[in-house]
Amino acid sequence: MSRRGRQSGASPTSERSEPVFKNLIVYRIAPGWSATLEQVEEALGKTRFAPIGATQEKSVGWTAPRGEAHGALIESVGGQWICKLAVETKSVPASVVNRKVDERAAQIEQSSGRKPGKKERRDLKDEALQALLPQAFTKQSAVLVWIDTASRLLVAGTGAQGRADELTTLLVEALPGLSVALFDTQVAAPAAMADWLVTQEPPAGFSIDRECELKAADESKAVVRYARHSLAIDEVRQHVEQGKMPTKLALVWDDRVSFLLTEGMQLKKLTFLETVFEDGKSGAGKDEGFDADVAIATGELSQLLPDLFAALGGEAVPGAAPSAAATGPAPASAGKAPAAAPAAAPSPSAGDSPLPWE
Repeated sequence: MSRRGRQSGASPTSERSEPVFKNLIVYRIAPGWSATLEQVEEALGKTRFAPIGATQEKSVGWTAPRGEAHGALIESVGGQWICKLAVETKSVPASVVNRKVDERAAQIEQSSGRKPGKKERRDLKDEALQALLPQAFTKQSAVLVWIDTASRLLVAGTGAQGRADELTTLLVEALPGLSVALFDTQVAAPAAMADWLVTQEPPAGFSIDRECELKAADESKAVVRYARHSLAIDEVRQHVEQGKMPTKLALVWDDRVSFLLTEGMQLKKLTFLETVFEDGKSGAGKDEGFDADVAIATGELSQLLPDLFAALGGEAVPGAAPSAAATGPAPASAGKAPAAAPAAAPSPSAGDSPLPWE
């Protein structure tokens, strides 16, 4: 039996519910920061999302996580704080802009007998872009942010490091005293994943699913991918022993949540197995459904994340020497494990949504 008394061995292909979070990047909140919900609401309100203007390329701001017009920008559900960053962009194909620039440059050359120089062409490009932006289609996206004040964790609901860095920078600028850094563990994820694949002994509470990516550390950069395929085979072990390090590995936690762990310790393709959400959604209205979804998701992840951190040797202490297991039992030919993604730089001073989750 699993720790929750559920029958273990649930198939990863069982019926699954759509999670509130599909991807996660986890940050540690530095000691010393504290704020009330009202203070955060006021701070985020200064950069509330506004629809993109006719000649804007991008608009970024905070929006109500419940999806209500003029709703609260920060919600507390079971003590867990939730906010949402909305992003709207316009893009004009470079080929269209360049064609407009060439047409205008040809007109200038014909009328004046001279070819526009580099600076003038840059100005022409800016003019062409401004003229074309009002005709461009917009693209909307949103990132859910979970702040666990008790555990001092900030979780960005995205698998894109650039987007996560953008939102943490905006939060650090908005909230005085807030400082965050990517969560770091004693054992690098690639080294741990290599050990689990070679020994076929994942950490307690986890099982290996049917997807992984292996990449050579040498100049060949050879990549091997497995999808919907058993990884308990000699071929996988041989690839690792020959020097290919895991950059992605699918795992299942406690027969409840499946995800893809990456070399930068991101969690992607989060999926809740079977009926995790059913009780929370039974007969629930819009607001009740939002609260239930967030409560269940944060409740599950509040237990998954500590188990995962423990499986990776626990949290790394800044300034301390790495543990002997930091590089794991990877074979000698495996080379150096890929470095973890860099921390978000702090500022110098310091499911009902109209937008899709990222």
